[in-house]
Amino acid sequence: MAKEKACRTCRMVVEDAVECPNCGGAAFTTFWRGYVVIIDPEKSEIAKKMGTTKPGKFALRLSR
Repeated sequence: MAKEKACRTCRMVVEDAVECPNCGGAAFTTFWRGYVVIIDPEKSEIAKKMGTTKPGKFALRLSR
């Protein structure tokens, strides 16, 4: 099983990706804490505050 990593640009959590499917970024970190799952970004207040328009799993805090 691959270790999950978070995109440094948009915080989307992915497993096996060279490029982020959300923003196209290529900088990832495995040092992150907490996450939120966005199911319906159009109706989600959290998605609006995070600035995301796509559903998925997003890290709450990145480090390193």
